[in-house]
Amino acid sequence: MLQDFSSDSCEEIIARWIRCVSCRTIRTMRYASPEGTFDIIPYGKRTDGWVEETSKWHWIEGIIRELCHLYGYQEIRTPAFEATQLFHRAVGEGTDIVSKEMYEFTTKGGTELTLRPEGTAPALRAYIEHRMDLERPVAKLYYLTPIFRHEGKQKGRYRQHHQFGVEVLGASGPDVDAEVIQLAIAFFRRVGIQRLTLKLNSVGTFESRQRYVEALRQFAEPLLPKMSEDNQRRFRENALRMLDSKHEKDQEQLADAPLLADYLDEESKAHFDQLKAYLTALEIPYTIDPRLVRGFDYYTRTAFEIQSPDVGAQSALAGGGRYDRLVEKLGGQPVPGIGFGLGLERALMALEAMGATTSEAQSITAFLCPIGEVARTACLPLLARLREAGISADMDYTNRRLKVMFEQADRLNAHYCLILGESELADGVIKVRNMRSESKEEKSVPLTDIVAVLSSPF
Repeated sequence: MLQDFSSDSCEEIIARWIRCVSCRTIRTMRYASPEGTFDIIPYGKRTDGWVEETSKWHWIEGIIRELCHLYGYQEIRTPAFEATQLFHRAVGEGTDIVSKEMYEFTTKGGTELTLRPEGTAPALRAYIEHRMDLERPVAKLYYLTPIFRHEGKQKGRYRQHHQFGVEVLGASGPDVDAEVIQLAIAFFRRVGIQRLTLKLNSVGTFESRQRYVEALRQFAEPLLPKMSEDNQRRFRENALRMLDSKHEKDQEQLADAPLLADYLDEESKAHFDQLKAYLTALEIPYTIDPRLVRGFDYYTRTAFEIQSPDVGAQSALAGGGRYDRLVEKLGGQPVPGIGFGLGLERALMALEAMGATTSEAQSITAFLCPIGEVARTACLPLLARLREAGISADMDYTNRRLKVMFEQADRLNAHYCLILGESELADGVIKVRNMRSESKEEKSVPLTDIVAVLSSPF
């Protein structure tokens, strides 16, 4: 309906128009999480299913902590950002991570920092800085941490994702390699992902790899005009990374390239053979992939990747390898190491695609339903008593009808509703409604006994 503004002054009309525009602007000014990120929330509208459900993260993180405890690994936590040169030196200038994907920034004081794009370099920096090698000969570390990479839009890839990783420092034998692989496999099996493929390779020592890279460059140089721009750049900067290319035409051109296995030194061959023997003894099947080099420059000898068809096109779930010179390269004593990293989002997406189930969403024992202001005042100290006794509890704070309180208790997955009104207070009792029974049975319990009753439910 049109409004008659004929009796309004010009100033009043303008003021009304400004208020209207302002209200409309406020209504439409909505913010969203940055592109390539997501919120983890306990309830409400979700876009990525399991990935955004808090209860699933509690469940999967609980499995990780329990498993790492069984294997003797201890948690390490490092800052979200580090000196930029740490990653340039550790990961490698010619890698996609350093050349394309890092979030780099300069502080007001001129310090160059980078948001953590991978977990190994920060863990090793902390290991060196705090002289953890003096505490024990073998350090077994794990972390649950956000990782930041400027990834392109793709299902299962996020610009902030969450990684479970382990690092073992101070042991150089293939038996440790086997344990690290076994731990990664055990994680996937425990969460319910059974269809797994372990791909395995040896990238040798730094010296043997240099001999291989020279042979690879000689093979690839005449084929460069037919390769992608990315692989032409990799040829100049880090030829081994050409094998990482996902371009189909690159793979076709490199199909007959020399194999790294033909350039391994005898010690690396023996190490690899023993690792395969250990995996066979552990009944862990594997597939040799002579093209597997992983996306980091620091790997030596063992390199591995765990894949599953339940993830979709991006089938890789985890990857890792040995890095026997990295600690020394970052300024520490010569200490061998091995580790892996896996994305929790990928694991959760695989479980969702399988239609798997996990533990129930978080629940509470009791939900208090006060009827009237006098009862509401009495519920606050009662709520405190229950919590002090270790009984999880909450209450209605909005003076709603009893039926609506019951609905809220159901949404909170409460075991019991505790109903308190003026008549119950006068009699010194509280009604306990069993929300898990079909009949929703109720019984009156003396207020003085409620903690004991809820500690041993009826």
